[in-house]
Amino acid sequence: MSDASVRTVDTQQREHHADCMARIASDQCRDAFGDLFAFYAPRLKGYMMRLGASDSEAEELAQEVMVTVWRKAGMYDRKKASVSTWIFRVARNRRIDAQRRTTRPALEPDEPMLRPPEAEQPDMVVSRGQMEERVRAELANLPEAQLKLLQAAFYDGLSHSEIAAAFDLPLGTVKSRIRLAFERLRGGLDNEF
Repeated sequence: MSDASVRTVDTQQREHHADCMARIASDQCRDAFGDLFAFYAPRLKGYMMRLGASDSEAEELAQEVMVTVWRKAGMYDRKKASVSTWIFRVARNRRIDAQRRTTRPALEPDEPMLRPPEAEQPDMVVSRGQMEERVRAELANLPEAQLKLLQAAFYDGLSHSEIAAAFDLPLGTVKSRIRLAFERLRGGLDNEF
């Protein structure tokens, strides 16, 4: 067979497959689907096996792809791609989805992170409340310059360099004021707790 003859057969086959997709989309033509299934199902299975699927998994994925062809034939546009390109793109996506399902670790029911937090004991609630109240009182006793820098560091999440730039202060001044504020807080809280 000459090259021209092969090209003619390929072109005719592509047009036939595109026509089959159109008949499936418009009339749900079983004969057209049968033609596509007979041609593509074995090729899809081989493709899936080359991508690392086992024989049974490749068979199942090929079936899923052909079901998608049946259900979504109306989404195929012969102006954008050949039928084989469209079907093998669906197949590749199905294989990726299958791999994601198998590589996702199973959740252990006894995993501590999945348990709801335990109810806090009443004495701990009271103790924490007292501590928060005392910390607020000590913060109120700080000089304004130290308090603003602490708030910028802990409430706004700024680094020392960012605080220095925001307040137009030398970096050393920022660090020493924050350190002094901590020492005052620690001193006031050590006496209480």
